[in-house]
Amino acid sequence: MTERTISINYQEYGSIEELNEEDRELARAAVQAMGRAYAPYSHFHVGAAVRLSDGTIVPGANQENAAYPSGLCAERTAMFAASAAYPDLDMVSIAVAGGASGLLDHIPATPCGACRQVMAQYQHKSGKPMSILLVAAKQVLKFEKVDDILPFIFKSI
Repeated sequence: MTERTISINYQEYGSIEELNEEDRELARAAVQAMGRAYAPYSHFHVGAAVRLSDGTIVPGANQENAAYPSGLCAERTAMFAASAAYPDLDMVSIAVAGGASGLLDHIPATPCGACRQVMAQYQHKSGKPMSILLVAAKQVLKFEKVDDILPFIFKSI
């Protein structure tokens, strides 16, 4: 038997204002997208924003449904909308922001496993890393590639 350790690298910022201009714009788009959430059951609003290779930003928000599995996470609404509208452009980064009743939480909302796998698929399709920003009121975490939030990824770049 061999014991192994997995480690990941990420950057932690104290606020959106500490990010570079490009990441700040994407983080703000995710926060703004929270306002488009339809969350009458959980009251937890999540916004996401995907930056494409040409700089276009595509937002998404969580959409709940009385038939629970019929809803969809903000991350996937953003990625699927981006892929449908701009199929020839790569997704280079995604920001996610969330909080109860539309107020940005003090800790970052993290993507579910299904969203992480969809991120992995689009990262693999592009052949380049997709960075991830997890945005909270007083903390922003930045990961350089999907592999950092999805250990043992099906297919990496």
